Amino acid sequence: REREVAELAGQGLKTRDIAERLVVSPRTVDVHLTRIYSKLGVNTRAALARLMARAA
Repeated sequence: REREVAELAGQGLKTRDIAERLVVSPRTVDVHLTRIYSKLGVNTRAALARLMARAA
């Protein structure tokens, strides 16, 4: 699920939009993003987007 959240956040979707698309609460998306940031060593969605773009 974290991978899905990371991909959608990397595409520029907002928390609310990600939550609606994955049928989860916005809080769940925030928790996933916090874990993703920690695992990947980034602090912002912009940094996550750059990392996702490089990995693609």
